Amino acid sequence: MKALTKTKPGYDNMELLDIVEPVAEKNLVKIKVEFSGICGSDLHSFKGEYANIKTPVVLGHEFSGVVVEIGSEVKKVKVGDRVTSETTFETCGECDYCKSKDYNLCPSRRGIGTQVNGSFAEYLISREESVHVLPEEVSSLSAALTEPLACCVHAALEKTTVVKDDVVLVFGPGPIGLLVSQVAKSQGAYVILAGVTKDKERMNLATELGIDRVVDILQEDLEKVVMEKTNNYGVNKAFDCSGVIHAVNQGLKLVKKKGDFVQIGIFAKSMNEMNQEVIVQREINYIGCRSQKPSSWVTSLELLKNKKVDTEKLVTKIVPLDDWRDGIDAAMQGTEIKVVIRS
Repeated sequence: MKALTKTKPGYDNMELLDIVEPVAEKNLVKIKVEFSGICGSDLHSFKGEYANIKTPVVLGHEFSGVVVEIGSEVKKVKVGDRVTSETTFETCGECDYCKSKDYNLCPSRRGIGTQVNGSFAEYLISREESVHVLPEEVSSLSAALTEPLACCVHAALEKTTVVKDDVVLVFGPGPIGLLVSQVAKSQGAYVILAGVTKDKERMNLATELGIDRVVDILQEDLEKVVMEKTNNYGVNKAFDCSGVIHAVNQGLKLVKKKGDFVQIGIFAKSMNEMNQEVIVQREINYIGCRSQKPSSWVTSLELLKNKKVDTEKLVTKIVPLDDWRDGIDAAMQGTEIKVVIRS
């Protein structure tokens, strides 16, 4: 089968290879991939910046497809089911995190598209526990973005809990910022999405998706917008999806005392100059958020089923697997909102 493989560490080192098709044994499910989103972490892997991957490996972890084979121990998933899957392929099953199904924190976790072959291919295998059958109302293209949506559900509804009438501030109008904003809106919150001038098309899409207020921080005074809306208290919750320390420091000052600030974006550097004084003086809860967990996927598919979140509108370019490099180039240039590979 065709599979886009990171052959060794370093920049690029990507090839579309003909590799052996996987086989579904025991608790495994074989999926014919239909759509697979290009994630920011895939771009980091392409550039050789992501040390977590184990080469050679097929990249890709945001996907949808159809079940074509099941192992002997599979009990619920059936051949012909339209599905998506969590990225967790294997965990220790014994640590405290596994016992609470916080698989994203298991120190022995192996993930699809990082330590085991992923979705930039014609077929992949996943464990049954990670597979989710799609509701009829959810298209395969929409479902391919369940994984990033699950990350946003984890951030907005599990690491904190956005509720009706909250005022929420989101930094970064990329795919994650647009999804977090929609998740917050689905709960009845008022959402302010902050970006910069080059994000104009993404911010226009945010408005189309029903986000209450978009702010170009290079053209408008974000603090004035926030304080006017919140009677000078600040927002109830803020989410950084940009990974830019300047945005974080700006946002920390705009959170209401005792409010929550959730860090989703990954910084270019692991050590940054953060305004910790404002965290202390305002008693802000600064919360780290990594990936997603099984419960995040259940909620995400319900949001898609009930049309509370639109993932399909984020997709601005679809390329066939053979033209993968065009997709990677477009994603790296930042001219598209979300690029998807069709297998």
